[in-house]
Amino acid sequence: MIETPRLLLRPLINEDWPFFLYLHQQPEVMRFIKDLPGQDFIRSQFNRRLPRWRKQQNHWLTLLIEDRQSGAPIGLHGFLCNWVPFQQAELGFMLDPAHQGKGYAKESTKAVIDFAFNECGYHKLTATVTEGNEPSFNLLTKLGFELEGTLKDNYLLGGKWCHDQKFGLITPN
Repeated sequence: MIETPRLLLRPLINEDWPFFLYLHQQPEVMRFIKDLPGQDFIRSQFNRRLPRWRKQQNHWLTLLIEDRQSGAPIGLHGFLCNWVPFQQAELGFMLDPAHQGKGYAKESTKAVIDFAFNECGYHKLTATVTEGNEPSFNLLTKLGFELEGTLKDNYLLGGKWCHDQKFGLITPN
């Protein structure tokens, strides 16, 4: 569990399924992530994120972001491990549109970065941003991530080829 002044980030549990489904069905949330998937695909992704997380395994640590005061779900955050042999993880997050623009992404991302470097011992965090996703681009650069390159026509989204911007942040220790 990770705490910030306004947020609580905790591992997913079965009861989080309705919110997980809701987020993955929001065009505004998914427009830079993936074409809107069907419910069966979303359920399989949810189920893959439920088992106990360990950094030595190559799977997602998925955390539900909750408002500490109300307990309301705000979004999801976490990272995909690539511990062996690189001691790296790829960061990812998604927020409910009703909670965007309030600083929650920055607050939760700072906390996840701190957790990854100081609690888990990762050497490097990476992130992929679909070109055009200015809020994510700006957030990552403000938090110290460096644009390491652009992969042209790397991802098919909405029937169009998109460029992926690859970011990296190396532990300050």
